[in-house]
Amino acid sequence: METQLDPMKDDLPLLANTSYMLVKHYVLDLDVDFKGKVIEGSIVLFLETGSQHRKTSSAGKECCQSQFDETCEMRASEPCHIPMINVPTCSSKTEYNDFAISGKEEATADENSNHSNNEQASGISSSKDPCDIENHGNKDFLLVLDCCDLAVLKVEEVDVAAVSGIEKLIRPAKLTGVSQELENLRNQIVHELVTLPADRWKEQLHYSTLCSQAPGCGELVFCTGTWSLEIRKSGIQTPADFPHAIRIWYKTKPEGRSVTWTTDQSGRPCVYTMGSPINNRALFPCQEPPIALSTWQASVRTAAGFVVLMSGENSAEPVQLREGVLSWYYYVSMPMPASTFTVAVGCWQEVKQQSFKQTAAIETNTEFPLPSSQTDFRWHEETCGHMEYPCRFQNPAARLQAVIPYRVFAPWCLMESCEEYLLQLIPQCLSAAYATLGTHPFSRLDVLIVPSNFSSLGMASPHIIFLSQSVLPGGSHLCGTRLCHEIAHAWFGLAIGARDWTEEWISEGFATFLEDIFWARAQQLSHDEIKGQQELKGLLRWRRLRDEVQNSEEELQVLRPKKESTGEFSESGASVVKYGLKAEKIFMQVHYLKGYFLLRSLAKTIGEVSYLASLRKFVVKFHGQLVLSQPLLEEGETWKECQLVQQVSGEVTKWTQTNRRIRKSSKKKMKQDEVVFQQLLPDQLVLLLESLLEEKTLCPRILQCLERTYQLREQDAEVRHRWCELVIKHKYEPGYGDVERFLREDQAMGVYLYGELMVNEDAKQQELARKCFAAAQEHMDASSAKVVAEMLF
Repeated sequence: METQLDPMKDDLPLLANTSYMLVKHYVLDLDVDFKGKVIEGSIVLFLETGSQHRKTSSAGKECCQSQFDETCEMRASEPCHIPMINVPTCSSKTEYNDFAISGKEEATADENSNHSNNEQASGISSSKDPCDIENHGNKDFLLVLDCCDLAVLKVEEVDVAAVSGIEKLIRPAKLTGVSQELENLRNQIVHELVTLPADRWKEQLHYSTLCSQAPGCGELVFCTGTWSLEIRKSGIQTPADFPHAIRIWYKTKPEGRSVTWTTDQSGRPCVYTMGSPINNRALFPCQEPPIALSTWQASVRTAAGFVVLMSGENSAEPVQLREGVLSWYYYVSMPMPASTFTVAVGCWQEVKQQSFKQTAAIETNTEFPLPSSQTDFRWHEETCGHMEYPCRFQNPAARLQAVIPYRVFAPWCLMESCEEYLLQLIPQCLSAAYATLGTHPFSRLDVLIVPSNFSSLGMASPHIIFLSQSVLPGGSHLCGTRLCHEIAHAWFGLAIGARDWTEEWISEGFATFLEDIFWARAQQLSHDEIKGQQELKGLLRWRRLRDEVQNSEEELQVLRPKKESTGEFSESGASVVKYGLKAEKIFMQVHYLKGYFLLRSLAKTIGEVSYLASLRKFVVKFHGQLVLSQPLLEEGETWKECQLVQQVSGEVTKWTQTNRRIRKSSKKKMKQDEVVFQQLLPDQLVLLLESLLEEKTLCPRILQCLERTYQLREQDAEVRHRWCELVIKHKYEPGYGDVERFLREDQAMGVYLYGELMVNEDAKQQELARKCFAAAQEHMDASSAKVVAEMLF
């Protein structure tokens, strides 16, 4: 059924046959077990026929069958899991006994399966490929879901017709045939439920809950492969006749790659979705292609003392089910790709302002007036171009909300650090974003400081942002810029998504470009200060892009790796994400940077004010939709005239001249008043240290003076990273403790340093690298650990 790709090296397959069936709504009902490191329960899928099969037709049957036959020929034999239990009257027992099994093939089946026989409801055995159903005279439709590292226990049809009061949803229809009538009724109920108008979304959630709790009415045949879950109902040959409400009982595996089980900075257990390359398919069976937009609701139960945060639009309050067990309920009414589903369960503490007076002062200072060109919001009255849902762009109150409700959560030991800067920055950055782009696409925001093994500085999902602890120390600069970057994703990356995930620059390029705009407005800088900071940032990014282009595989640098086939998929709806599983890809910034420079070039060409006005109109036109990019243009640029850059150039000259003077006269001590060094902004410090990295030799006294002058150990993570590079390059042993601390506490940025420690071929540095890796390996992100291990061994 599926091609066997190396799960650690090749492209990421998206196998869900979305052209035939689309999931419109998920209902998850899950228990979190920290002792066993598993999440288990059920998920109910409410389905609609895909674009190719809105109506049952002979052509449709042929299309479904040709896809089914073709995929069956491609895959190796895999087991079908058909529990031999009493089947309700609406299913035929004989349908579940079509496969006979011989003992010899059973071992092979176990090897291909995602779980062993003892995880099945009962043992089965078969001597035939479960897809080879033509021998039985059947030509069944096969529903394919994206799935990996899950133990699927049972799949069943849900009897939604048994829900009391559900008949209110049904419009009159002609149903014929006694047995077929009930099946058609169930599918009609689901159709009416998922197509309710947007103003009835609360009613839709209510009935979805009731339907998800309805009894099963017959188990379905299913197979698990490396990348997929395949489900069929014997005798059903078209998507239109396939059950439109199915329940899947399953549990995750401790080694599953969609979530990380670890401890927070206070030593308490936690689990969270860390932005895995395989997305959420190891958390729940789903349809991964971005075109499969769906809503969801979830009930998550966990032990008392734990807090469940999710990407839902409501701020959930726990309900005690019994002593020691709490249930948390979240939902979304805006259809989104399954990859945006996010959960974090831990002993998080909410960080709050100390007083109302302090909160009021912060909010007063951050209500930025819109420039005159932005005050006319009449274009909001246009009809939205997305599928129907309760849209904030059509809500007058939402359109005037400069700062949406927000909360901050962190481990207990980091609460004070969050109070110092982060809590105050959020309203400033939200208001700056509103002043730039207008209506916030999402109604609220949670910000969570995630464990130290998080592999990036931040990750945005609907209604929630994960931030690395690395953004907290060293002042407000890194924290503010990263927060602005993630807030920008609410518009570009979430409200407006890429139709083809290989075009990640659409979200990352825009977020990188907009972070500068947001951050400048949050600081309320003058025009000249804004221009200076933007030129300085531009130079730093150009240097970074230059290094990445020189030191990475060319195939990973291409913004449209699928070229003319970008956005295309197979007849069934399946496709691949080019290079989606390459471990080193997550550490590259080339897509951020190339996208940034394209947008920067456009802004300079037409003027920033006009360009930002066009972005606001773009947001209004395309929010809630998926888009593709056009072929890109790249443009080089110089920043030598920028005053902030010139200031750094002057400081670099002072340091290099002092270094040469000390080396020539090593016995003389450098007087403290010989040279006066200027105080620099964080980005200026980064540029200074990068420039000094180009020097062949810096003597130890210069490195010592450099650290003391700028208090580098107290700076933000970007500055400390460059300081660690200097320490490693010049084998400055008094700074090895700084390197060790960085590798331990700043795992989101430290992978590169392992390579630097090894490439110098210095025994002490290599020992330091191996020591740090040994201490951190168990809790590291899997991709990070793989890349580092290849460097060290």
